[in-house]
Amino acid sequence: MPSKSAAYYKKNPKARAKKQAYDKKYHSTPERKKYRAQLAAERRKRGVMGKGGKDVSHTKGGGFTMENKSKNRARQGSGGRKKKK
Repeated sequence: MPSKSAAYYKKNPKARAKKQAYDKKYHSTPERKKYRAQLAAERRKRGVMGKGGKDVSHTKGGGFTMENKSKNRARQGSGGRKKKK
């Protein structure tokens, strides 16, 4: 069963095209390329590049840590739910 957003974009081709255009532009910026390069370099250094498993995640202090994919990718409300106070 797809997520709400996946179902929405499947039903609305114009909205999906608009989002794909935005994503293409956003992920091609120098900042995003640098961010991905840092994570890839750290994965190579740790010997886990291309082997699946946990994500390498940036920490608030500027370092890196190995983290479960679901925790890393759901941070800061990107899962669609508001945080409780």
